[in-house]
Amino acid sequence: MRCRSRLINHCRSQVKIFGYRLPACSTASFHHKVQGHVPSQCQSALDWIIDEIGNLTEKIRAFDCQVRRLCNEKYPQTARLQQIRGVGPTTALAFVLVIDDPLRFARSRDVGAYLGMYPGQRQSGDLDRQLRITKEGNRYVRSLLVQCAHYILGHFGEDCDLRRKGEALIARGGRGARKKAAVAVARKLSVLMHRLWVADTLYDPFYQSDRQAA
Repeated sequence: MRCRSRLINHCRSQVKIFGYRLPACSTASFHHKVQGHVPSQCQSALDWIIDEIGNLTEKIRAFDCQVRRLCNEKYPQTARLQQIRGVGPTTALAFVLVIDDPLRFARSRDVGAYLGMYPGQRQSGDLDRQLRITKEGNRYVRSLLVQCAHYILGHFGEDCDLRRKGEALIARGGRGARKKAAVAVARKLSVLMHRLWVADTLYDPFYQSDRQAA
């Protein structure tokens, strides 16, 4: 996927050199949508790259099918995690494989620390300084959870406790407020996913709000 994105960016930048612009479209449909929009000056140089982008898209779809098949046939517990809007098969499967045994964590909150999403601390005398997140644990799963958090906070994210928490942090403002909010939502998401896995229960998007109201 990273390779495909770089090739798409390369095509767009090369076309701009000649004063043209390729149409806006999704990554998956790029190789179809740009047909007929590539200027003749660079068509011979870009045609084979566009074809390669199409090949990569087909391979990515095939891998996505394999992931979904694994989830359905070998790891049915991933279905519980995918109840959360924004968590797809890849994130659910990676989370299950990395955590392995959910019962080895005494508390669900420990999962966030295990994945390196809790801030470190530096204590010296009377000072107790909070540092950046530790970034320990599996980097890939952590990045997937942050991507899910960006989706939850984005235009297509539905209203839920996770989104409200992130929006409250963004509203405080400050340097890098949105990035910090995404990490905080990703941390809470990891805790929620572990809880759903252990409790084997249905996902309630407003569980925290309803409990506080009661």
